[in-house]
Amino acid sequence: MSRPRIICHMHTLLNGKIDGIANPTSVGMRSQKLYFDLFLGEDRYYKRHRGWLSGSGTSRALMGDEPAPELSETFEPVPAGDFIADPDAAMHYFAIDRSGTLVWDRNSFEYFDVEAHIVELIPATTSDAFKAHLRSVGVSYILAGEERLDMAEAVRKIGAIFEMDELILGGGGTLNWSMIREGLCDEISLVLMPTADGENHTHSLFEANERYSTPMPYAFSLKNVEALEDGSVWLRYDVRGPVDKG
Repeated sequence: MSRPRIICHMHTLLNGKIDGIANPTSVGMRSQKLYFDLFLGEDRYYKRHRGWLSGSGTSRALMGDEPAPELSETFEPVPAGDFIADPDAAMHYFAIDRSGTLVWDRNSFEYFDVEAHIVELIPATTSDAFKAHLRSVGVSYILAGEERLDMAEAVRKIGAIFEMDELILGGGGTLNWSMIREGLCDEISLVLMPTADGENHTHSLFEANERYSTPMPYAFSLKNVEALEDGSVWLRYDVRGPVDKG
C-alpha cells in the first residue's frame, strides 16, 4: 500500500517556538490540551490514525533524567524482521531512532489521559543487543532501511502494519522539516497559543539540520482558520512545495 496521509500537528507560541518557559504556564497548558483534543481527545477531529510520530529529542524528554538501562551482553538470538509487542494497542507512539540509542525502561507512557504503546523506528543494522533490550521491555520496533533509517519506508510500513491511512507527525522541528523536504508531509495543523516568551535558544516549528535537510522557501495553502478557547487559534494548511526563485 502507499503511505498514509501525514499531518504535522503541532502547537507553538506566537514567536514560533515549540518549547520553552511558556509551555508549562496555565495559558500554555490550556492551549496544549486544545491541541491534544484535536488528535487524541474523545471527540477528536483527526480520527483515522492510531498514533503519532516524534523525533529522538522528544523521546529523550519523555525518558526523563533517570540513567538509561545498560544493554545486556548476553541475550537470546534475535529473530529477523519487525517486532510488534502489542498489536492490539489502541494508540502508538512512533519514536524515530536513527542510531539505536533510545534505551527505554518501559513500553508505554500516558499523555494527558491516553496510554500510548512505544514503537521504535530503526535501521535494520541496529545491534542485536539493542533489539533484544527492546524485546525484553516489550517495546515494538519496525526496521526501515539498512544502515540509515529510511523514513519513506518507515511510514509506508506503519500504514501497512497498523492499517492506517492517516498518521500524525508531532516534531520536533528538525523532524518536521526533514519530513517536508522529503515529500512526506501533506498537511500542517497548528494550534497557536496566545503566548510568547522571547527566548532565542529554544526550538521552532521547522528547523533545517545539515544531516537531514537544508533550508528552502516552502509554500503552503491555507485551508481553514478557527478561533479556539482562551485566544488560541487553529490554522490548517496543505503543503504545496518549494517556492520558485523570482
